[in-house]
Amino acid sequence: MEKTPKLAFELAGLKIQFDVTVMIMTTITCILVLLITMLATRRLALVPTGMQNLVEMIVEFTQGIVRSNIEGAKTRERFYGFAFSLFLFIFIANQLGLMFNVVTEHHHPMPALGIEANAHHGGGEGEHNAYAWWKSPTADINVTLAMAFAITIVAHFLGIKRSPKKYASHYFQPFAWMFPLHVIDEIAKPVTHGMRLWANIFAGEILIAVLLKGSVLLTGAPLIVWLGYSVFVGAIQAYVFTVLAMVYMSMKLSSDH
Repeated sequence: MEKTPKLAFELAGLKIQFDVTVMIMTTITCILVLLITMLATRRLALVPTGMQNLVEMIVEFTQGIVRSNIEGAKTRERFYGFAFSLFLFIFIANQLGLMFNVVTEHHHPMPALGIEANAHHGGGEGEHNAYAWWKSPTADINVTLAMAFAITIVAHFLGIKRSPKKYASHYFQPFAWMFPLHVIDEIAKPVTHGMRLWANIFAGEILIAVLLKGSVLLTGAPLIVWLGYSVFVGAIQAYVFTVLAMVYMSMKLSSDH
């Protein structure tokens, strides 16, 4: 796949880079989520139609995820909005890379954005440096891991807030020598949580790029079939990520944790 432009600067002697494409696409995803919810709630009706009907279906669907994992009616209400926002954000983010690709070639360097000039060899034709400006934010492992670890931090905070004693004792059950295993388990959860989403979306975009650069036979029916399958995979991965988020939080909130 093509490179993505990076916003680079130094802070206290450390070189820091931000992926400009990911920043743009994450912002677009947030705007789309906001627009969808605003359009759905602009003219509420007792008999929902159009956008309101679609969003209400998603709300009921995500509420079902919460009810199947979180105990207690009052506790569940605190997670309805979070589950809805998380599912809708990931679903839209997963689909953005399927629409189209925006790729540019730069012949002049832009160091601030990590863009290098095309390399020339002996006055011949230069090597093209292509930069992708449009892709799914969830196709970047940094995004998915950041979301997974943020969810894990919140889950641990909820567990400590609920009962510090039970939270601490969990790491030494059923035997004290199992403490290192529990620590490894807590680290593995967010890692696998984030990598599962990233691997599926990244692999899908890679195959789409391969099909687009292939022969006419590959850009016909195979591409259409794969695009349809990718939409399905994006929806499934949004569901799986949301379910696991609720499961991890319920494990910290459950009475037998």
